[in-house]
Order: sequence, then C-alpha cells, then structure tokens
Amino acid sequence: MRDDVAVADLVTRARDGDKQAWDGLVERYAPLIWSICVRHRLGRMDAEDVGQSVWLQLVDQLDKIREPAALPGWLATATRRECLRVLRMVHGSRTARYAPDAESMADDRAAAADQDLLAAERRAVFREAFARLPACDQQLIAALIEDPPVPYAQISARLGIPVGSIGPTRRRCLDKLRRHPAIAALMDAGTASVR
Repeated sequence: MRDDVAVADLVTRARDGDKQAWDGLVERYAPLIWSICVRHRLGRMDAEDVGQSVWLQLVDQLDKIREPAALPGWLATATRRECLRVLRMVHGSRTARYAPDAESMADDRAAAADQDLLAAERRAVFREAFARLPACDQQLIAALIEDPPVPYAQISARLGIPVGSIGPTRRRCLDKLRRHPAIAALMDAGTASVR
C-alpha cells in the first residue's frame, strides 16, 4: 500500500508542477516503457521517440488521472499503442494488410509479462479500494481470507461482532469494494471483453 501512496503523492505533486515529482515518475516508469518498446522490437531511436510521446501524452492527461495506482497500466497501454503506430509508419500499410506471423507476434515471455502487469494493476486497484474501507471492515475481510480459514466463532470473538452478522457484514464490505470507481472500471472492462 505504501507504493500506491507514493505513486499517488508523485502524481499529485507532478500535477501541481513539482519537477522532482515528475522526475520521480519518469525514473520509476521509464523501464516499463522501455521494456514494452523492446518487446515490440523497436530500434533505440524509435523507442526513445515512443517514450517521449508517451510522456507528453501523460503531461496532457495528468490532471485527469483519478486512480494513480492504475498509472502503470495506463502507461503500458499508451506505450503499446504508440509502438504499434510507429511500426505502422515504418512498415507502411503492409502491417494492416497481413496477419501477424510468428516473427511479428510477441513471444510467450511478453504475453506472460503483460499478464503479470495486469495482475499487478488489479492488485494495486484492490489495495487502493481496500485501504478506503473502514478499519473494522478491513479487519473482517482480512480475517475471512486467512489461510487456513478461521472459524466464524473465532472471528466473532476476535472482532467482537455476533456470528450471525459476519455474513451480512461481509456482503456489505464486498459491495463497498465493488462500488469503488477503479474496481467498477475493472469489472466493466471484464464484462466488455466477454461480450
């Protein structure tokens, strides 16, 4: 959670014109942008152009970022789009006419890295939403997800709540999490990809 707070602080300060905060964002996320450019097999100059373009896009969008914890995902998406734009320019309309072959497709490691990035983004969004729950709700959810599972009677004794209210309280906590804007956006994106 500290990392999310640090990112939120950097985004807020950079939004307010703090050059050190902006430099902190660049230092933190430049390797992410570079790695995506490398996976797209861009040359050094093209990768630098992509990086500059992505950072310029971020400058324009910085005041619109509602969930700083989602910044890595935003940067990754913007970088992939920019890489594809550069590749289309380099290869002309051939890219649009031909289906990708084994050489132009990302390898298994790139796909795994994308999945890892998405999983990290989801965890960051969950941590952000979880941190906004009241302390008593956080304690209940934490007790309910312990491994090995803790019996309701023990949770009741530990938290000082009746056994019969654990289930309904859990449901209310989960509803609060689902209503958090970032989690709602992830759920909407998941529904859209299923359609």
